[in-house]
Order: sequence, then C-alpha cells, then structure tokens
Amino acid sequence: MRSSSRGSLREPSYFVLAALLDGRLHGYAVIKRVEELSGGRVKLAAGSLYSVVDRLLGEGLIVADGEEIINGRARRYYRLTEEGRAVLTEAADRLAEAARVVHARLLDSLFPPSAGAQFSWRTSPA
Repeated sequence: MRSSSRGSLREPSYFVLAALLDGRLHGYAVIKRVEELSGGRVKLAAGSLYSVVDRLLGEGLIVADGEEIINGRARRYYRLTEEGRAVLTEAADRLAEAARVVHARLLDSLFPPSAGAQFSWRTSPA
C-alpha cells in the first residue's frame, strides 16, 4: 500500500510505529515503549496491541522478525518496514504542519496585526 493513499494513523498505530523506530521489539516492549513515547496517554493492553499489530502487518507497515521461547512462552518480535517508516514520516509531517497552523493562529489571536504595522512575527523586516 502506498503511503500517500492511506488515511491518518490512529494514535495507537502511530505510537506502535514510532516505538519500532528504535529497532525490533517484542510485544511487551512495544507496549512499554508506546506508553513512554505517548507520555502515558496511550496504554495498550495485550489484546489491543495485537489488534494494532495485526492491522499493521496486513498493511505491510511492520513485519514479524523472529520468535524466542522465554519461560515456556513465545516472544514474537516485530520491526518497521521501509513503507512503515514512510507512512510514519508522512503522519509526523502532517501533525507538525497542523500544529504549526494552530500555533500561528493562536499567536495571531493574542497579538493581532495592527493597521499599518510594518513587521510581522512571521516575516523579517524588509
């Protein structure tokens, strides 16, 4: 799937992809990293994580990257694909641009341009 053809990522998907920027991680490590990166806003239970993981696997944004048995339980690892990196980059750019627009409007509402003003905080003087 081409990154430009998809809609916006939901916050859990965004942070799962962001967690995998650090390299391959197993499920529990992804849960912890997502919580850390989101400042505690996104807390994934195992079932929620695997719903997100299944969707991201299906879209080719992540791949399974090995498995090991720890204390009798399978620990599966995942890593970001190039497509996943591109989609995450696009989403981050879109969020940054949206934030820039809102911040500029907030500043304009606090400091409206006066009639005849020669200087704007957005541009340098001529």
